[in-house]
Amino acid sequence: MESKPIQQHPNGAREAALAVQHAVALQREGSLIEAASEYRRALSFDDALDDAWHELGRVSLDLGATAEAARCFKQAIALGPDRWLAHFNLGKALFELGEIDAALDSFRTAANAPEPGLRHRALGALACIIPGSPRADHATVLQTRRAWARSEPVLETPAVERPTRPATAYGKLRVGYCSKFFHARNWMKPVWGVINHHDRSAFEIHLFSDSKPFGSESGYIANPLDQLHDIRGKSNQNLARLIARLGIDILVDLNGYSYQCRLGLFMLRPAPVILGWFNLYATSGIDAIDYIVGDAAVVAPSEEQFYSERVLRVPGSYLAFSVPYPVPDVAPPPCLIAGGITFGCICSQYKITDDVIAAWAAILDRAPGARLLLKNGDLDDASNRAALMERFACWNIAPERILLEGPASHQRFLETYSRIDIALDSFPYNGGTTTMEALWQGVPVLTFNGDRWASRQSRSLLFAAGLNNWCMPDRDAYIERGVSLARSPATAVELAELRATMRERLTGMPICDTSGLCRALEQIYREVATH
Repeated sequence: MESKPIQQHPNGAREAALAVQHAVALQREGSLIEAASEYRRALSFDDALDDAWHELGRVSLDLGATAEAARCFKQAIALGPDRWLAHFNLGKALFELGEIDAALDSFRTAANAPEPGLRHRALGALACIIPGSPRADHATVLQTRRAWARSEPVLETPAVERPTRPATAYGKLRVGYCSKFFHARNWMKPVWGVINHHDRSAFEIHLFSDSKPFGSESGYIANPLDQLHDIRGKSNQNLARLIARLGIDILVDLNGYSYQCRLGLFMLRPAPVILGWFNLYATSGIDAIDYIVGDAAVVAPSEEQFYSERVLRVPGSYLAFSVPYPVPDVAPPPCLIAGGITFGCICSQYKITDDVIAAWAAILDRAPGARLLLKNGDLDDASNRAALMERFACWNIAPERILLEGPASHQRFLETYSRIDIALDSFPYNGGTTTMEALWQGVPVLTFNGDRWASRQSRSLLFAAGLNNWCMPDRDAYIERGVSLARSPATAVELAELRATMRERLTGMPICDTSGLCRALEQIYREVATH
């Protein structure tokens, strides 16, 4: 749309102003669909209203119409280039669409804002998403995260005082796990697998939870010796004092940048040892975090120089998991009936970068009988679906070969694997939970050895599952293997045999050895507590 005002009747300016006022009121009361309609009405009278474009973008973002939101923010910026919040919000929208590097550019612009709070938020957004940037290397990730850590206001607060005592003087080691997501059973499978196996005669377990209440339905086997702490609403300073009073020996961060506001807690040094595990798939860039736990598949020794933490490794996969709740049965591969191969990916939209689309399009181009099924929450919105289809159209992939589906209950999500023959991994941000769940549903995941931890998560899981031949050495080999699988007459039989025994295979492999992972972590805890 042109930026020149459009006067549609003599009182256009007055009508536009009234429509904006009405839209603002509707927005405040949560009537977002009606607010969006009023902002559009205002813009029909005068499309040079940068405030209206920005607020329409915010409403669209809240409604999940991310592509529409991005369009609105771009228009607001075109009319007012110094609208720093619009740059920030455009970054949010572009990230959700999978346009990671463009999002980073928007956040970097917002980081120049004169308002300190917005600058800090922009630096935080950069630090959060930087591992998923195709053009970021290890040094850039470390620098970006250190830049945010240096800007964190909690650094101005003195570290808390804690009791001075040898960690081994009281028999049991006190281990505290911090998470915002204890209730999320599908995501927390590795965590509960470890916690449920802890030796309570040697370890006193504390769970510091920012999540809604959780119980057995989440995967946790309640133990009367454990201490659960509801920390919702607690400031980092007050929580640090509590942790210090409890005499926690080892504090384990399970959030990483997925719950960024709690990272300040660790900067206050409330425990003698602070360790990151499970959701830190890159360095934190925070000097107060002493150790980070991975495995041999995700971090090469030569890369340790780019970690602010000391890298520790467990045998097998650091994401070993178990599935303690009912899930759909493994179904035969759909290609037995459909004929052609259906590739699929049920990852979040923000992982589907332009490089990912280019690779998937290359496979489809050379395997004309194959289709691709994509399913995620963002695809519920028509503007998001259209934007994604446009990105595939750039590679001349016919729209009927791309199946787009929106959100569903978790059980329905898992049932989608009955319609997928082979899962295609995203990169540079691999699947973690999505890879676990695909394998458990009998669907092999095709990936390759990436250049960073985030792009080796699936490699870790596949190696621990004994499925090394599904992890290719590089992107070109990933494409070639996908084409070969789609074109080979033997693939259907191979997939049927693999799916028939997949769960039995997994339960006997390190990928599902949560007890072994627990023992390895306990040994790490003992070692770091005495150093």
